[in-house]
Amino acid sequence: MLKGNFFRGLGYLGEGFRLIRQPGLRLFVIIPLVINVLLFGLLFYFLAELFAVMIAGAMAWLPDWAWLQALDWLFWLLYGVVILLMLAYGFVIIANLIGSPFYGYLSELTEKHLTGQEVSTEGSWAAIIKDIPRALWREVHKIAYYLPRALGLFIIGLIPVVNLVAAVLWFLFNSWMMALQYVDYPADNHKVSFPKLRRDLAATRLSALGFGLPVALAAMVPILNLIVVPAAVCGATAYWVRENDSKHQ
Repeated sequence: MLKGNFFRGLGYLGEGFRLIRQPGLRLFVIIPLVINVLLFGLLFYFLAELFAVMIAGAMAWLPDWAWLQALDWLFWLLYGVVILLMLAYGFVIIANLIGSPFYGYLSELTEKHLTGQEVSTEGSWAAIIKDIPRALWREVHKIAYYLPRALGLFIIGLIPVVNLVAAVLWFLFNSWMMALQYVDYPADNHKVSFPKLRRDLAATRLSALGFGLPVALAAMVPILNLIVVPAAVCGATAYWVRENDSKHQ
């Protein structure tokens, strides 16, 4: 039986958007935001044509059956959703790989703000530079977890009839991955291993999916996906603080 509170999880991203406006946190929101704008511009330029090619390639896998050809609009829609989800998380992977040292520090400052500690950015650049190797290695762990599962879902999406549920499975998986991706920042700050984090989130999966779902949706919306990353980091830190508090009550 799934545990957790789905509706409580939904509220953390909204809290994240409120937190990124706090004076002590703004600098570490603005810098990754500039990086994301440049990255999104490059990705949009290169992937605009690739999207059409990927759709055509996926449609070519359909057997030449009359009833399937009559439903080509439905498959085009389903494949379109799946590919958009792939591209959305692809953007998140690259953005987080580049910005991970900033996001780890942003999570640390956010937790201090939430727990009533003094938020000081003194020595911040030294801390960020020192944390780069560990932050990048942590992102590699997440990519290694994501890729084989994404490949399995992609293969399922190519099987006629079975692929009708592929879009739903992709969306659930992306929601789970968004929760893992961002709650990992405060977890890493507390030296919690990635396997343990997966077990902890699985223990309250409804809360995790509630948090990850709006993040996954926002990541698919141009412009919004540029600012959702730092908001998700702050929201995930609120998730970490409040869900851990609820466990100990």
